[in-house]
Amino acid sequence: QVQLVESGGGLVQAGGSLRLSCAASGLTFSSYGMGWFRQAPGKEREFVAAKTWSGGSTYYADFVKGRFTISRDNAKSTVYLQMNSLKPEDTAVYYCGALHRSYDSSYYRGGYQYSYWGQGTQVTVSS
Repeated sequence: QVQLVESGGGLVQAGGSLRLSCAASGLTFSSYGMGWFRQAPGKEREFVAAKTWSGGSTYYADFVKGRFTISRDNAKSTVYLQMNSLKPEDTAVYYCGALHRSYDSSYYRGGYQYSYWGQGTQVTVSS
């Protein structure tokens, strides 16, 4: 069966960095666009970043531009989220999702078309 397993979360001080990983199995990774979303307590899930299945396009939420970088390694079936200059408002559970062969940026940002999701990893940024 398909599994997406996130790792790399933790507690970090404001201004620090973390790198999240999402390892996929049970699917043809190169056929899936990959996205990162987050959900803070009491808030709705929000889009963070995504990379298309071809790797040709990358999308970011405005609030992370210049601080976060998404990348993928098809050989390892893994997508990464490098997070720099972290702020307390970045505190949330971060989830990765897999979206099959789409070029539609609204699908990547919306979240509803994703086929698979991981269980999430907690990121806590202290002030």
